[in-house]
Amino acid sequence: MAASNLVNAEALTHGYGTRILLDQVSLGLAAGDVIGVVGRNGDGKTTLLKILTGEVIPDSGRVTRSGSVSIGVLSQAETSHLDRTVRQSIVGDDPDHVWAADSAKRTVVQHLLSDVDLNSSLDQLSGGERRRAALVALMLSPHDLLVLDEPTNHLDVEAVDWLARHLRELQQRGVAMLVVSHDRWFLDAVCNHVWEVHDAEVDAYDGGYAAYVLARAERVRQAAATESRRRNLLRKELAWLRRGPPARTSKPQFRIDAANRLIAGEPPPRDKLQLAAFSSTRLGKDVFDLTHVSYQLPDGRALLKDLSWSIGPGDRIGLVGVNGSGKTTLMRLLLQQAPPDAGRIKQGQTLRIGHLSQHVSELDGTDTVLDSVNRLKRQTQLATGREASTGNLLEDFGFTGDGLTTRIGSLSGGERRRLQLLRLLMSEPNVLLLDEPTNDLDIDTLNVIEDYLDTWPGTLIVITHDRYFLERVCDVTYALLGDGSCVLLPGGIDEYLERRRNRIVGDASPSGTTQPSTGSPGESASTAAVRRRAGKDMARLESQLAKTEATIARIHRRMTESAADHLALLELQTGLDEALQRQAELENDWLEAAESV
Repeated sequence: MAASNLVNAEALTHGYGTRILLDQVSLGLAAGDVIGVVGRNGDGKTTLLKILTGEVIPDSGRVTRSGSVSIGVLSQAETSHLDRTVRQSIVGDDPDHVWAADSAKRTVVQHLLSDVDLNSSLDQLSGGERRRAALVALMLSPHDLLVLDEPTNHLDVEAVDWLARHLRELQQRGVAMLVVSHDRWFLDAVCNHVWEVHDAEVDAYDGGYAAYVLARAERVRQAAATESRRRNLLRKELAWLRRGPPARTSKPQFRIDAANRLIAGEPPPRDKLQLAAFSSTRLGKDVFDLTHVSYQLPDGRALLKDLSWSIGPGDRIGLVGVNGSGKTTLMRLLLQQAPPDAGRIKQGQTLRIGHLSQHVSELDGTDTVLDSVNRLKRQTQLATGREASTGNLLEDFGFTGDGLTTRIGSLSGGERRRLQLLRLLMSEPNVLLLDEPTNDLDIDTLNVIEDYLDTWPGTLIVITHDRYFLERVCDVTYALLGDGSCVLLPGGIDEYLERRRNRIVGDASPSGTTQPSTGSPGESASTAAVRRRAGKDMARLESQLAKTEATIARIHRRMTESAADHLALLELQTGLDEALQRQAELENDWLEAAESV
């Protein structure tokens, strides 16, 4: 391992009972590395992080850390010292005029704790608010390595977008990070490497989540894997990454070309026309009709004002908005769990509604997984008409072997969430209302759910802060803006974030009008200039890469033509080696430039 690494691990082996989670794993990370750690729940991601930070001693192997390295950890464990105030937990005993004079610290607090009273005691806050306070405390401390276990939990889309930009700034200053997250958009936005933990091994990939999916699918293709189900899911997700909304992390042309070759002939994730026709036959013409609906909280704040909205068969709708804007309330109104203050909500006559709430209390903790599912239905006919046995569905959702006889009360939060989703799909609804469905789920399970939803022909309404999942399964996005309005966003999440930025700038300006923006909020003129220069460098490098690839192709043709001329072949091979070296240098230069954009 390189001596300059902040942390090195050599031949790590660790297990619990008879199960080995890590077997002879060696890896390291240096300053500026931002590594996304992915893998199924229970495969050892959190254990790996605890070993690297010294919280857990491995059964064998060695971890070495640079003598002066400072490590900050955001874990999923409950915050300690609940008797302290929020202010004491994030800035200690520093008075406001000291820490607030630092614009960087002030910005972190404003973006992550704007709705929290800093004088409140931690034990008075919700679990989500305490976790945000712990994240702020970590961001305000000077660390060389940040270990972030699900940092986007309890953050809305806007806060996740800001956090990604803030972490990229820290990375440019040389701060290293280890990030465990199921939020694939976030991983793609912040990470320059990915570690996949599986089968007691750790595979390393260069690039963010999109590059990881491409490289992983290519490994599967080259190895001619027989696990066709897993390969097809990867290919479908890769096709989505290439065909989905354009606002994704910039990719070099050589990666785009490789992706296009890999997914040649891959059909779109969904046949929208076929699903719409099928949905109409199952649901009729009406699903939900809202006419002049209004709803306000007891304190008088209006969540909905005179909303008229017709939701039809086959509509796939994503709902976004800041916490407290009324998303869950709107879902409760659709379910007729609460009456509107004014207006009318009409449900279609043939609706079979499946509702996934943010809670899993409806599961009986004394049941085993298999009994819970078998009691619901031994044989399920999915919405497409395709039959699937409970065994197949359980396997798809990660319940095999001893996991089938585990009592629900002993399952982890992610496992209970998976079971809740499985039971919901088996009930054969034709309308799905999903409230934060990605909570506590690993990426592989999310891939399976997305695959099922691709061929599910009902009406789908999703509330989620997971930008990737929303863009992946929904066709349109609506936003609750907090002023009682619900608006269509033709530009998707990017349009929502732009609206929110303009509103914040407008609120902050003395005249109350929106000021023009020349870059990201908080971005200095020098930073904007660096980004523009990096963009020009990327365009120049892509042009040079195209020329180099043409040269390589030309040399290959000449080598074929000169197969019998050994002297000519030797000369051509020298030219080919130089061209390949040049190509590798250009690709590295492109990736470095991309980090500044």
